[in-house]
Amino acid sequence: MSALFSPLALGPLTLANRIVIAPMCQYSAEDGRATDWHRIHLGTLSQSGAGLLILEAAAVEARGRITYADLGLYDEACEAALADVLASVRRWSPMPLGIQLAHAGRKASTEKPWDGGGPIAADAPNGWVTASASALPFDAGYSTPVALDTAAIDAVIEAFADAARRAERIGLELIEIHAAHGYLLHQFLSPLSNQRDDAYGGSLENRMRLTLRVLDAVRAAVSPSMAVGVRISATDWVEGGWDVAQSIALSRALAAHGAAYVHVSSGGLDPRQQITLGPGYQVPMAEAIRSEVDIPVIGVGLITEPAQAEAILAEGRADAIALARGILYDPRWPWHAAAALGAQLQPAPQYLRCEPRQARGLFAAPNA
Repeated sequence: MSALFSPLALGPLTLANRIVIAPMCQYSAEDGRATDWHRIHLGTLSQSGAGLLILEAAAVEARGRITYADLGLYDEACEAALADVLASVRRWSPMPLGIQLAHAGRKASTEKPWDGGGPIAADAPNGWVTASASALPFDAGYSTPVALDTAAIDAVIEAFADAARRAERIGLELIEIHAAHGYLLHQFLSPLSNQRDDAYGGSLENRMRLTLRVLDAVRAAVSPSMAVGVRISATDWVEGGWDVAQSIALSRALAAHGAAYVHVSSGGLDPRQQITLGPGYQVPMAEAIRSEVDIPVIGVGLITEPAQAEAILAEGRADAIALARGILYDPRWPWHAAAALGAQLQPAPQYLRCEPRQARGLFAAPNA
């Protein structure tokens, strides 16, 4: 049996296979509200045959959006708009749906990527004052963020909890807390961006405090049937920054605090990063973490071929494979992987007649 097409439990949620669609920002919301683009985009991905679809990063505060066009889950209007989109998706797909909850911190208040992606000044249209662990800008041209005081930290934690409640109300089955890619929780984790001298800075224990408090608050805000995991950057790719050893310590703590899984990415915190790219370049980090924790670990990053994904799982280097840009390019990647690996999946009945002759038995009929 194919490892890629075997079931996997992420806490209370069981996936039919181990292909995860990673969160991918679409920069197509209006004041945080999902639009018809999301209906089209998520509808397409929900017919892919993957085991899980995690919606893009949804900001827990308006100031936590990366751009003014980011998805949010910070008020009733955001909740209602996303609920409407998800109702359309669910009408035609049984795929489990999750969402990533996020706060961009000092990397907020920027243009859309296709408009250059640069920072927008706080006093300019579509700009606002950003916040972080310390008053250190992300890069030249970025505004200096406000360092969050303890009251503001508590408010951010409650914002994550409120967004989690909204996620459960609209029927999402999984929450992924975004502590990667240089966004707010990662800014507290890394010594490069966190120069605090209070309970949230200095030692590794202190720098992990916010991420663990957010996890605790989110888990307390939702029912036990909701899977709650965390995405991390295993390294900053900068000397003296966050690294794999610290990621192992964090992952152990996340497991102890009840995380359903760890999703292992890297980078994004510091423009000085020197990333060594190659097929599966982040998998060794996932493997190192997996050897030290007893919860599932999701690997991601230039995993593009079915045989490559199968080998990673068969060799015990990760428990699931996440696809991002690759599945945007090929939304039927799981179909093609199943055909290559001799597995079977169940598409929507409207698509049964497209089963290739050279791959008879690929499709299982509904209710088979």
